[in-house]
Amino acid sequence: MKKQGKAIGLISGGLDSTLALALVRGQGIEVKAVNFYTGFCITETQRRKGGRPDGTVPQNEALRAAADLEVEIEYVDISGPGYFDMLVNPRWGYGANANPCVDCRVFMMRKAKEIMEAEGADFIFTGEVLGQRPKSQRRDTLRIIERESGLDGRLLRPLSARLLPPTIPEQEGIVDRERLLDISGRGRTRQMALAEELGISEWPQPAGGCCYLTDEAFSRKFFDVLDAREARGEPRKLEREDVVLLSTGRHFRLSPRAKLIVGRTEVENALLEHHVEGRARVEARDVLGPVALVEGVPTWEERQLAARIVARYGKGKDAGRVVVEWREGDLVETYEVEPEHDEARVEAMRI
Repeated sequence: MKKQGKAIGLISGGLDSTLALALVRGQGIEVKAVNFYTGFCITETQRRKGGRPDGTVPQNEALRAAADLEVEIEYVDISGPGYFDMLVNPRWGYGANANPCVDCRVFMMRKAKEIMEAEGADFIFTGEVLGQRPKSQRRDTLRIIERESGLDGRLLRPLSARLLPPTIPEQEGIVDRERLLDISGRGRTRQMALAEELGISEWPQPAGGCCYLTDEAFSRKFFDVLDAREARGEPRKLEREDVVLLSTGRHFRLSPRAKLIVGRTEVENALLEHHVEGRARVEARDVLGPVALVEGVPTWEERQLAARIVARYGKGKDAGRVVVEWREGDLVETYEVEPEHDEARVEAMRI
């Protein structure tokens, strides 16, 4: 007689984790799904900010997938000092950009292990596929993640399980290994065929695409924050507010002392308004234009430069002169400047 079991499933709402959820649940195993929020998920960040640049509002795909499969789900925010410290000092290094994928997975699995123990569950499963991701889904790194998270034998990858050593739940008869899969590599043909077979018709596009840390432009901003702090003799660390602002606006490095962030949309302008404290607020006075923030301690010349860049992105960009207001605490100054037209100079400062 098959032993009854309980599992904790880490799901993103993507195709692979949705299929893994369906496979485990299909074996009659009680499942509790968990979706981790790190602060760097593109769709969730856009949802929290009020929508994408095109005005559409994305849904949380993990919540949708769990609802479609009628599975309980817990949404867990793991962003914070511990997670940020890991991002800045990853033991296993970064991928192509600012993505410390192995360290991130270890961090998540340790949190999942805590949930597993609190719930009295038997194992954890994920949608990972052997060989699909070059950094975190090689055979050796899958083993590192399992070992370093303290989940030896308790971490099941249903889509590739038959290519990997049997786990404890398989050995104990909780999971039928013969009903698991042997998928590997970056192709999606078998997953899509299985989705059709299981009646799963909705999932977001793949591409490592939900994580800002895999994005080259975002990564430049990420490392710029750390490098600028180090250049000023400050600790090389990331703050929660940095995470919000890194995905907001155009960023320009005026000098190691100062950075300019210029809103691109009404949503971003409104968000920047909530982060004025400790920063200078810069905006054209008599013409429509973006809200901008300046971080740090700029020189007078850098203030003028920031004002010219802000004027460049407003309705007064073709005017001879634009009055720009600089507010910093109780200080209010106005600068009458010519919008910056030197494209090469602007691009040289863009992060």
